[in-house]
Amino acid sequence: MHFRDALSGCTFRAATPETRPDLWLDYLEGAQDAYRHFGVEDALEYTRMWNGSSTSLFIVACDSDGRVVAGLRAIGAYEHHEQPHALEEWAGQPGEPELRRMIAGRIDSGVVEVKAVWVARDVPNRSALAAAISRCIVHAAWLLGARYALVTASDHAATRYRTTGAVPAAGIPAVPYPDARYRTIPLWWDTTTCRQTSDPAQGVLMAAEQTVMAAEVLPSGTEAWRVG
Repeated sequence: MHFRDALSGCTFRAATPETRPDLWLDYLEGAQDAYRHFGVEDALEYTRMWNGSSTSLFIVACDSDGRVVAGLRAIGAYEHHEQPHALEEWAGQPGEPELRRMIAGRIDSGVVEVKAVWVARDVPNRSALAAAISRCIVHAAWLLGARYALVTASDHAATRYRTTGAVPAAGIPAVPYPDARYRTIPLWWDTTTCRQTSDPAQGVLMAAEQTVMAAEVLPSGTEAWRVG
């Protein structure tokens, strides 16, 4: 599945590591470069995810030359409330019990966790590209038939994600993850209502992009939520 974002000039493609191993390798290379640049490569947990077995779907942005310049990967929809990686980040921290309860209360409607979101540093229209890859968090949950998307993010990234309808998890204190330089919080998207809480322009683009992707064949057995 794919759509083109006129603002960034990129084409976004959704695939699995098995169906597009070429794009998966490019995604991994970009993720490593981005995480290494900020000195948090360990947080990528490359040895746990490189073979793609834990990744249900990934989305990449390709520029006009076909270079992968942004991406994310999605895990789920989870079958059990103990599965999300976010619980490892809050293990032993204030807010862990509350986060567990939040996940448990949503799991039956479908929870997809999005990890390793990155944008290349050397691209033109980087702000537009970052906005577009943020919309792809919603698309990932939608494509996987889940109502909810979960991301843990620093304050800086959280500000951008709020434009796509992300809501910070109430009552969960930030944690110093992946290290003390960061204040990381959990954010939730409800794909049935996120357009109402997103910036108007982002909401319009999310709906339009899903219309384009819906014209292609959804993964077998998918019962996708539409952006509400």
